[in-house]
Amino acid sequence: MGVVEPQLWQGLIQHVISHGRDVIRPWFSQLEPVGLEHGQLDICVPGPAEQSYCQQHATRLFAEAAQAATGRLVSICFSLADQPATEPAQHELGRYEAVSAPPVVRSGSEPTLVLNEEYSFGSFVTGPCNRLAVAACAAVADRPGRTYNPLFVHGAAGLGKTHLLQATCRAILDGKNARISFLSCETFVNHLIEAIEAGRLNEFRYRYRSADLLVIDDVQFLANHDQTQEEFFHTFNTLYQARKQIILSCDRPPGEIPHIEERLISRFNWGLVARVDRPGYETRVAIVHKKAAARDVALPDDVVCFIAGTIDSNIRELEGTITKIDMLARVLDRPIDLTLAEEALGTATNGSRKEVTVEQIINAVTKRYGVRLADLQSRKRSRSVSLPRQVCMYLARSLTRHSLEEIGGYFGGRDHSTVLHANRTIEAMRKDDVTLRAAIEQLTQEIQAAQ
Repeated sequence: MGVVEPQLWQGLIQHVISHGRDVIRPWFSQLEPVGLEHGQLDICVPGPAEQSYCQQHATRLFAEAAQAATGRLVSICFSLADQPATEPAQHELGRYEAVSAPPVVRSGSEPTLVLNEEYSFGSFVTGPCNRLAVAACAAVADRPGRTYNPLFVHGAAGLGKTHLLQATCRAILDGKNARISFLSCETFVNHLIEAIEAGRLNEFRYRYRSADLLVIDDVQFLANHDQTQEEFFHTFNTLYQARKQIILSCDRPPGEIPHIEERLISRFNWGLVARVDRPGYETRVAIVHKKAAARDVALPDDVVCFIAGTIDSNIRELEGTITKIDMLARVLDRPIDLTLAEEALGTATNGSRKEVTVEQIINAVTKRYGVRLADLQSRKRSRSVSLPRQVCMYLARSLTRHSLEEIGGYFGGRDHSTVLHANRTIEAMRKDDVTLRAAIEQLTQEIQAAQ
């Protein structure tokens, strides 16, 4: 098989780094080119799970990268070290499934629970953005079914909700022999459909209603599934009355889940609702340090600060950035420094337009409403001040990547609940107030046009 030239592999990896986005995984740095022959590039992967992930989710990415690097069509084959290369299978890009460190399997009760080794309380970075959720999960792990039941954790994708849920399960299993059902809401829906089709509804009910702990990830997928909502309602009641712990995660608060029964929303609010927000700068720095150390990637302090200052959306993107830098350093055989980090992120950042700042939003709003910044930061509650302040918070939430805590800090050190209340108030007012809706649209256009 033909040898893959280092320059060709470098060009391919640089294309993957520039276009991979959420497809890139930490173990991508372990991929090695085996050979290129008859229009097929063979790439060695570290294990069967990684091979399956690459075949399902990365084939198109690497094929496009190979075409860009060679200037011709190239098919991709992902093989194991002791496995001969075969003709590449045709795969459609399916739904994302996490593949990282080898999972730990804990059994002794049905259904078997599979946990990711990396997901523990010790590996989770706590900050102002998630402190309540972490404390709640720790309390539940200490006294399941007795402290916060149900526990409802919500926040945008990639902020660590699944990490917290698995860490809670791990802590409970370390302390006692518990029967735990941990699954995605989509899996719950599919299991119900399969049970109905097979005439095994009683088995389905026993499986989930006999659990000591039921953990449902991404519960927003209950929307528009009336029969599943009915079944989940009775499962919830059975577990709750038996004082068994229920933990749910979602991408939004209970009251904002569309097309879901009010009686379920009411029950979701019975216990504690904890929000996980986007991490602030200091928390992002700590996350980058911990994630890099876990992967044995030595990052200089200026590179850590650069990553934390550039990527402010979610933890998954921070992890992906560390992987990109590590991959580029290995391929180019260069030490990791600020220049290399800028190269790794250069394609993604140079071509995008500048981020909207809170200062720009404040300037536009104060000019329109004739108020001063000092008024917005004061404790004044008159409508002439409170409305512009809420509009500022609403636009900052919509147009920037700042966390609720960071936005509140611009307006007299207000907490995240004030920002959340302002966002909901303006959102509700926009529906009925045509003038306000037009003003917000015009402000948005002015701010974005100034970029």
